[in-house]
Amino acid sequence: MAAIAFQPSNASNAESTQPSAAAGPLCAWSCAIAIQTAGAMDFADLTEELHRCVQRSGIGHGFLNLSCLHTSAALVVNENEPLLHEDFRSLLAQWAPRGAGWQHDRFDVRTVNLAPGERPNGHAHARALVLRTTECLNVVGGQLQLGRWQRVFLLECDEARDRTVSVMVLGVPRPGA
Repeated sequence: MAAIAFQPSNASNAESTQPSAAAGPLCAWSCAIAIQTAGAMDFADLTEELHRCVQRSGIGHGFLNLSCLHTSAALVVNENEPLLHEDFRSLLAQWAPRGAGWQHDRFDVRTVNLAPGERPNGHAHARALVLRTTECLNVVGGQLQLGRWQRVFLLECDEARDRTVSVMVLGVPRPGA
């Protein structure tokens, strides 16, 4: 995992909830999270790694922005409950079934964005279309703000693949960071 850190300044008022020029300059920290998904409709939990990103960033108050760098995977903020994940899988399979005659899968007529060994995956792109490829989460007091049951997942809509999520933490530094 590579990280780019901008040297944060000491901020005497970084814990204030009121906007102020004394809060210090904005700082940015970024990295990429590499994920090997297990297969179709795999919910890869990124939450603990995102908590570590916030800690490494030195940001006290700000935002953590995630961007999935793929068109057949998505980001999901929801509960880590296996039966709920099955419900989501069923819903997406009903909405965008594999082998439903997707134009994207017509290699006899498709002429752009073809890769060697291309597989029919129009269903995966359609599933990702109704989900999100970015999420923006609050960082308060140096902590990622999530609700009691909330977790952050990369949802693999295609087959097992190497995936990358770009992470940017932007805000004012923690005192002493």
